[in-house]
Formats: sequence, C-alpha cells, structure tokens
Amino acid sequence: MISGLTMEQRRYEPGRARGCLLGCVAALLLWSVASAQLKYSISEEVNEGTVVANIAKDLGLDKSTLKDRKYRIVSGNADPLFHVNQNDGILYVSRKIDREEVCAQSSTCLINLKTVLENPLEVHYVGVEVLDINDNSPTFPEEETTLEISESVLPGVRIQLKASRDQDSGHFSVQHYKLSHNDHFRLEVKDKGDDGKIPILVVQKSLDRESAESHSLVLTALDGGKPPKSGDIDILVNVLDINDNAPIFTQDVYSVMLNENAPVGTTVIQVNATDLDEGPNGEVVYSFTNSMNKRLLKLFDINQSTGEIIVKGLIDYEDKDRYEIEIRASDKALAPLATEKSVIIRIVDVNDNAPEIEVTSFSSSIPEDSRPGTTVALISVNDLDSGLNGKVICSIDEDVPFALSPSLQDKMYSLVTKSTLDREKQSQYIITVFAKDAGQPSLSSEKTISVVVSDVNDNSPEFSLSPYTFYVTEGNNPG
Repeated sequence: MISGLTMEQRRYEPGRARGCLLGCVAALLLWSVASAQLKYSISEEVNEGTVVANIAKDLGLDKSTLKDRKYRIVSGNADPLFHVNQNDGILYVSRKIDREEVCAQSSTCLINLKTVLENPLEVHYVGVEVLDINDNSPTFPEEETTLEISESVLPGVRIQLKASRDQDSGHFSVQHYKLSHNDHFRLEVKDKGDDGKIPILVVQKSLDRESAESHSLVLTALDGGKPPKSGDIDILVNVLDINDNAPIFTQDVYSVMLNENAPVGTTVIQVNATDLDEGPNGEVVYSFTNSMNKRLLKLFDINQSTGEIIVKGLIDYEDKDRYEIEIRASDKALAPLATEKSVIIRIVDVNDNAPEIEVTSFSSSIPEDSRPGTTVALISVNDLDSGLNGKVICSIDEDVPFALSPSLQDKMYSLVTKSTLDREKQSQYIITVFAKDAGQPSLSSEKTISVVVSDVNDNSPEFSLSPYTFYVTEGNNPG
C-alpha cells in the first residue's frame, strides 16, 4: 500500500531520516496522513478564480482556529494552478487548466497538492482531479492521403488506414468511424484497446480502371460527445492498370478504292485502334499478320505507329483488282493482347492499255471476181482495261472496197469485200485497221493488212487495129 503513495507522500521533510527505523516510522506516519487526504474534482477550462473547495471547513477548522494561523500551499506537481486563501482556507483556480496540456492523455488527471497550516505546523495532502470535457475534435495525421490499388485485386482485400487521434480521453476520445458511400469499398474498425480504434478499408467490389481510374472517399472519425465532434481525411484511391483490354479498331469494316499505278509512298488508308489501358498496356502498334501473302508484302507496307497502309510496289488492275489484307493491332505490354482486322482494297482501273489487234485468219490473195461480202480476214481486238477503258471501236479507211463486219463473238470482226474488184484497175490494197477505246483520254492502235487481187480470165483478146491495112510489093520472094 505504501508503494501506491505519491512522491510527496513518500517524503518525510522534518529531519530527512536516513535510518531504517526512522524510515519505517516515517512511512507509517505518511500512510496515516495519506489516508486522511482530501480529494476534489473540477472540470478543465473553468475560469480563473473558480472556487475548488473550502479545505479548512472540510478539515473541521472553524474561523477562530484560523484567526492566528495561516494556511498555504507549499508544493505541487505543476506551475501554480491553484492557490489557497491563507485566511479562510478556500482553494481557488489560478488559471484556466487545459487537461490535455497538464496530463497529456492519461486516463485520470490528478494533481497532488501539499498544504500546511502553521502555528503549530500541520501538513495536509490535497488531490484535485481535473475532469475532461469534449473540447478537442478528432484529427488525422494528414488532411488527405493517396492509396494505389491494382484493378486486379479481389474483393475482400483489406488496407489498414491511419487512425485518428483525439486529445480528449475516455468517452470523449475517438469512438467510431464512418466512410462516405462507395460501391467498391466498405469500412471495418478494429479495436486495439489502448492503441485505440483502427479503421480498415475493405475492397468489396472488383475495381475496373477503365470504368473509374480513381475513387474519392471521405473517412470521418467521431468522438463520444453529445453532440459528437468529428474530423475528416480525404482518401484518393488510384486504380493501377493491368493489361486487361485488347486494342479495338474504330471501324467494323475497312474498305478503300485505290487507283492502279498509284505512286510508291501513296497512303492507301489509315486504320486506327484504341486500347483502354494506360501506359505500355494502352500503346498500340500495327503490323501485318503472319498469314500475309509474301507477294502482298512487295506491294504494301504499314506504319507501325500510325496504322497507315502505304503503296510499296506497282499496283496493276490487270494483274489483280482486289486485295484483302489482314492487319494486327497489338499493345506493348509484357504479355501483349492483339486484335486482327481485314482491310479490303479495290483497285480502280486506269486507261493504261491500248487496244490490241490480231489477225487470226487471213487470205493474202483474193480473186478479182470475188463477190461482195467475201471474207478476206478475221480480226480480233482486245483491251486489258475494264469498263469504258476496255470498250473498243474498230474502223478502216472508207476509200477501199472493203468493210469491217462485227462477228457474233465479242470483239471479233470480219474484213469483207463491199464491192467488186478489178485486178486490171488495182492489183493490191493496203488496208489499215484502227482500234480505239472509249477511255478518257482514249488510247488507240492500228494494224496494216496487204491484200493482193489475183487475176481471173475475165478479158478476151483484142486487136489493137481493125481492120489492119498493109501493102505488099509484087514480085516478093516467098517468106
């Protein structure tokens, strides 16, 4: 029991005995004094001059006893918080007392005073308990904090937050917490006894950075006052990205028209894909797929950064009028995700081919007595272009006794006689066949055919003179 006394109670001022016997006697005497100690209580923050108690009255001393005796405080455990009227023994508050300043956060705040009544000397021990009032709000170590949580975390993950502190004690300290509403998070509070209540943030719904890259929460701490005082901390939860989204092309179908003979370096089309992830997980690069035909790799190239498909070689409509290219969009993650898309390139024909004329069957010689309509030659024309660029019109000179007759077969003509021939008037004809397409501008070609008119016996002998008259002299020898 003696060990429970205050330091003031353990001191025995008169003589400061050093021996065992005197020490034991002093302890017993002090214990008898301590058992008679007076104890009072006041609330913190009371005004200066507030009466704590009438010590003399509580000790049973009347005014006559105090008439020639002085009552005073001789020691305390702090700077003068109290003073006593030496004439009447009333204890007063010397200044406003802040419990948290005097006793920190002790559960009890007891201030021990040693008082004496002189002539003769009497020592009295007085204890004044300073009662707490709710004059402090809960506070957090900082006004705001930032948490970083991966979007891959599973519901149930717990993150311990910094606790709030309240300089008040007991019921006026932090009693509970509340969290602003958010579907993805809830709050748990763990009571750690003397260490207070610890708030714990619990993930209750999966996070998706692409839906919300951050969440703003407000954590509020409340004490037990009525009404309670509170303190807030703003919590910013940044959701860290994982590569959970593949690039997506902005168009369902990519189709484009390209003129043949387009110069090398011409941009055919630009594809575009977006990735909802961030950083390398969201950076998109473009390429041809591995199944790309090697022949196409000689005709087209792709810009890995921009997605532009570029002409690399000679584009010839007559070689192929349609290409289908497989494009891949991939992100730059360590385990990249990719999406593939087809690009249709239709080649537009340009009038870059002149008509071709071919004589498939030809009689180099024709009798002069041939009937009109007799076939001299079969002619075929062809144009590698399409549409109007490949539509061919054939003709020959009009001053020859021949004509072109269209055949039932497309792009076939017959060269026929259109009138009677006379070898004796003209034995050979040089015929030029012209072929012209309908393109803009049009292209044309020509071919020369030599036709010989062969003789038939269609003329009788004729004497140059009729009659012939001549003179013969007489007397001529025979012969």
